[in-house]
Amino acid sequence: MELIFLGTSSAIPTPKRNHSAIALKAFGEIMLFDCGEGTQRQMARIKLSPMKVNNIFITHLHGDHFLGLPGIIQSMAFRGKKDPLHIYGPKGMIETVEHIKNLGYYSLSFPIHVYEIEPDSMEKGMADKDELSEGKMGEIILSETDEYIIKCCPTHHSILNLSYSIEEKRSPKFIREKAIELGLKPGPNFGKLQKGIPVEVEGRIIKPEQVLGEKRKGRKIVYSGDTKPCMEMVRFAAHADVLIHESTFERAQEDKANSTCHSTTAQAARIAKNAEVRELILTHISTRYRDSDVLKEEAAQIFENVMVAEDLMHREVERHDH
Repeated sequence: MELIFLGTSSAIPTPKRNHSAIALKAFGEIMLFDCGEGTQRQMARIKLSPMKVNNIFITHLHGDHFLGLPGIIQSMAFRGKKDPLHIYGPKGMIETVEHIKNLGYYSLSFPIHVYEIEPDSMEKGMADKDELSEGKMGEIILSETDEYIIKCCPTHHSILNLSYSIEEKRSPKFIREKAIELGLKPGPNFGKLQKGIPVEVEGRIIKPEQVLGEKRKGRKIVYSGDTKPCMEMVRFAAHADVLIHESTFERAQEDKANSTCHSTTAQAARIAKNAEVRELILTHISTRYRDSDVLKEEAAQIFENVMVAEDLMHREVERHDH
């Protein structure tokens, strides 16, 4: 799982920081979390193909988080994309995408399915998608495959903001020695047991739990979008491998952060500490900060394993088996 930060600025872009967008390369695809203005050009700079993007997750409908959608959708059409594009976001996302589809003159070569998420009621943009299901503590399950599960959780901004998590699914370790002791030979039965399917050997039923180890935790990434600090974020990010949290201001600007429903470096660090995450990455940096070291130093006083995201930064998310 590789994170690529395509845009790390707050409301106004700078020569060094583009509007918000994060690409995740994993499970044979590229997912986008937010799609600020200029996202497709940032992708072009690092040779990241938008044609591999089938899922886009928008945190909220402030322009610096979604105004890259018109360009990337039209570019996909120009290149002849055929696979469906799924766009998730808060209420208003369906209407927004309808406006985008009618913006200018071009032929749309692929279907776009839009899913609106609200804290209390959930709407679907298309009938071919299973109902979005509610998880614990306000979490909403958006997508689930054999390899991963994606959830969102409403957090606190001046408008509805959705924080997102993606968690890798990992099967328990297959203990080959135990399987052989039970009379199994390497082959298809090994694969069935790894998938949780019992097998029969010489009239005996071998159950998966007889040859599988303990459950293993998959990698978990959480992205805050724009939010002031809240307990929902702490619970949602619990034990994440990486928490990407907005840090628009330094500690001295806490009053401004509070009034605009953003977070400071110190507030983001406290979220990371209370959630017991492995690593904190700060993003959504105000244009007032040309030197991000001060932001990192402030956060590091509270949570040690922290870095400030920079545009086009790559970060591999490693597995931890202990």
